[in-house]
Amino acid sequence: MEIVEGASLPERTFTVTRADLIRYAGASGDFNVIHWNERVATEVGLPDVIAHGMLTMGLAAQVVTDWLDNPGRLLSYGCRFTRPVVVPDDDHGAQVTVSGTVTEISGGEATITVRAVCNDATVLGKATATIKVG
Repeated sequence: MEIVEGASLPERTFTVTRADLIRYAGASGDFNVIHWNERVATEVGLPDVIAHGMLTMGLAAQVVTDWLDNPGRLLSYGCRFTRPVVVPDDDHGAQVTVSGTVTEISGGEATITVRAVCNDATVLGKATATIKVG
């Protein structure tokens, strides 16, 4: 695959449900109550149960690695958590839409700016991935 500045990664929408949060908690060992108990989440000022930040970050990284012909070309990835992904207790869950754009190529590496949105709000800030080109 030829990587050029301005190239767009295919947009992908992920559904995050309460069941996903339980599975992620088990896999990660992060059993923080705000990820599964609505009463506790609202008592600490959250609107409802929220997704694990690292789960959201991982979904966004998956868009990059799925786009690459070799996921081992991902050199680094980082972001800031700007807004929580609120996961309702229903059959629909939360929808997180992820997209990306190659914003710079230099010295055999490319920078991808990643965008993750839920309910029209950006949930990851300064999300960038660095990949090996070629």
